[in-house]
Amino acid sequence: MTTPERPVPSPCVSICALDDDDICTGCQRTVSEITRWSRMDNAERREVLVLCHERAKSSGLLWMIGTKPG
Repeated sequence: MTTPERPVPSPCVSICALDDDDICTGCQRTVSEITRWSRMDNAERREVLVLCHERAKSSGLLWMIGTKPG
């Protein structure tokens, strides 16, 4: 018998403000991703987390350790 997978937790950090592109400056999710989160399955949530990570990198909010700038 397998244990059901626990839900992937929300990346919300309680800094809820949208930038000019309607991306949350706290969690890096779009408005659509935020509103749909509770209805997403874990696979879709993981896809959104990858997108959030990429948005944070491209906006300069996340620096990669061990990489050189430029």
